[in-house]
Amino acid sequence: MLREPAGQTATPSARAGREFGEERKAKMSDANLERDVQDELLWDPRVDPAEVAVSAKDGAVTLRGTVGSFRERRDAKRAAKRVFGVKSVDDQLEVRILMGDRLDDAELRGFVLQMLTLDSLVPPTIDAHVDDGVVKLTGTAEWQYQRDAAENDVVNIVGVIDVVDDVTLVGPTPSAGDVKGSIKQAFKRNAKLDAEELDVKTSNGTVTLTGVVSSWAEHDEAVDAAWAAPGVAEVDDRILIEY
Repeated sequence: MLREPAGQTATPSARAGREFGEERKAKMSDANLERDVQDELLWDPRVDPAEVAVSAKDGAVTLRGTVGSFRERRDAKRAAKRVFGVKSVDDQLEVRILMGDRLDDAELRGFVLQMLTLDSLVPPTIDAHVDDGVVKLTGTAEWQYQRDAAENDVVNIVGVIDVVDDVTLVGPTPSAGDVKGSIKQAFKRNAKLDAEELDVKTSNGTVTLTGVVSSWAEHDEAVDAAWAAPGVAEVDDRILIEY
């Protein structure tokens, strides 16, 4: 039975929403979660789930099988994370490029470098190398969003099997207190986050996030906020998702 905190009375709509959430959790068996993930994959027009198998155990979802592109592999994982009850996704999908879409490494690298050059968010200090369809991004950047932009450019290129991001962040290093304080303030400003449920620790450019959130969307908002702080070189994500 749900009880309200002392001195507080929830509105009928809020109480109904919480009761609905409790009901959904009670019905979330492994079989139900597998079905919901499969339905979400089928619902997403960017994903062909014909050769994707889904298994679930206590909120941990595993994707196995084959897809036709690296972009589709990423979209399949994102679709699984959108499903209520999913706490983690183990992506074991393999990318199998059709014969007509295969490119030799030199040609593929040329397309990758062209995309990176045309993207105003990607600094010229980022380079790319290709080995058997696997693109490795190297070089330096000042901000995480620049690394993200480079990876997003590569993802959409036909013939890419995988992307390895080895770009090093070399932005200025403010004091640990400044970084922690700015991230906590960003959490408080974000309407999608409960800042009181998250903790931030910083050391030598590494931010460690701990705490509990109620969805992958909230998790991603917190991680993005941490990466946006000046001087962050690495984010150690230890946030738990509990429904």
